Order: sequence, then C-alpha cells, then structure tokens
Amino acid sequence: MENKEVSKIIEPSPKPIRLFFFWAGIIATIAYRIIIVLNAYSPSWVKVAWYIGTIGFILYFGHRFRIAKKKARLIEEYNIVETIDKAEWLDPKKKEVLHYLAKTTVTSKSRYNAAVIFFLSVLALLVGIFLDIFGI
Repeated sequence: MENKEVSKIIEPSPKPIRLFFFWAGIIATIAYRIIIVLNAYSPSWVKVAWYIGTIGFILYFGHRFRIAKKKARLIEEYNIVETIDKAEWLDPKKKEVLHYLAKTTVTSKSRYNAAVIFFLSVLALLVGIFLDIFGI
C-alpha cells in the first residue's frame, strides 16, 4: 500500500461528520429514555421518540462498528503490535501502554457489540414500520 493510500485511510472524517454521529447517539439515547415519561401522555409521542431513538442507534452504532473494524484491521495489516514489541528505542512504560492499546483494539469485542446493536435496531425498525403500516 502506498503512503498516499495509507494517508487517505487514516484521515479522520471531517469534524461536522463526527459531530453528526456523536449527536445522533446522544439524541437516540435521550429519545429512548424519554419514552417512559411520554408513555404517560401520548402514544403518538412514544412512537415518535421510538423511531428517533431507533434511527439514531442505527446511525451511531453502524458508524462505531465501521470505525472499530477499521482500527483493528489497520493494526493487524501493519503488524502494529509486533512493531511496538520490537521497538527497542521506546521507553519501556510507553511501549507497554502502546502494546496494550494496540492489542486490546484488535481483541476487543466492542465492534461486535456495535454490530449487534446496529443489526437489531435495523430489524426493530423494519418490524416497527411493518406493524405501523398494517395497523397491528
């Protein structure tokens, strides 16, 4: 892989995009939490909050899955853990910290957690739309 390609892969998304996904997650969480209060007032508002929360979770957790997967793939493709372990010039404490960060990024199950929440949210959205269309 050329340096130009690597630079493109590791370039962070523009700040407005990152903020969009951040706020999508925050709004979705608030929407789900407020359902308990809205339940006492109006079933229509419960439905609105549920759809907002579900769509927000699809956006947020789909994004988190892609990011976590990308980080793990880069660490594996570029043998980052092995490179850190072989780097004799690194301060031993910093080397230990970098090893921990790289290794746990690859072995973490957080990307699978995000994937499950994403797919279950998509399924819930489809079921919700189906039930609403057919008045069930």
